Amino acid sequence: MPDWLAIILLGIIEGVTEFLPISSTGHLLIPQNLHWLPQKSDLFNVVIQSGAVLAVLAVFTQRVKHLATTLGDPETRDYLAKLCVSFGITAAGGLVIKKLDIELPETVPPVAWATFIGGFVIFVLEYLHKGKKGATEITWTVVVAVALAQLLAAVFPGTSRSGASILMALAFGVARPAATEFSFLLGIPTLMAAGGFKILSAIKDGEAGNEDWAMVVLGTVVSAISAFIVVKWLIRFVQGHTFNGFAWYRVIMGGALLVWVYSGGGQ
Repeated sequence: MPDWLAIILLGIIEGVTEFLPISSTGHLLIPQNLHWLPQKSDLFNVVIQSGAVLAVLAVFTQRVKHLATTLGDPETRDYLAKLCVSFGITAAGGLVIKKLDIELPETVPPVAWATFIGGFVIFVLEYLHKGKKGATEITWTVVVAVALAQLLAAVFPGTSRSGASILMALAFGVARPAATEFSFLLGIPTLMAAGGFKILSAIKDGEAGNEDWAMVVLGTVVSAISAFIVVKWLIRFVQGHTFNGFAWYRVIMGGALLVWVYSGGGQ
């Protein structure tokens, strides 16, 4: 398979899965670790996630514009402060994870287990949220909880950053649209910082010269385009649907991967 085609496929996978509760990192790692697609660097896998941020900015243009032009409004300042604090907790936790040398798994089982178990977690949280309208306000408790959910997703690929943060907000009584919006907007600084930090680290360690930056750019652009389509659809979807369909997908996919791996398919 030509390298450019593999990059396009990985970009599509990233863009489609970044904001769905099924884990983009897990979906990037699985085909690479199973050698269905060429193995790419951690830098590539992290940086192309930044492309998905462009999709959020495009879809939430009016919301971002409103926040930027109403800084004198106490409600706007409060919302932005909560985004900043949640991002700050995530960033600080990310640095700790980096210091502990926690790397992305190079085998399928950890991702498969996280995918499988995550499906049941979604079922439980959706059951607890059933029939509840939820609040539109993001409390400070939710701010901290969502940040911790993002860190959990960073440590366990297959958990899903957006899924974990949305479901954590739901668990604390936030309405589904408000939880989704906060998660998506929080993803802007989170993913941009992760990509920027990875690039700076690669430059500092002298690894940047080994990267095919044209392919990184291609993957990022494809990721942005496919994420734009998914985000627009998901915003409408969450207005009247649960995430149980994604939970079934996770259980089936995670279970199939576990059966395949432990039956010798991954050897």
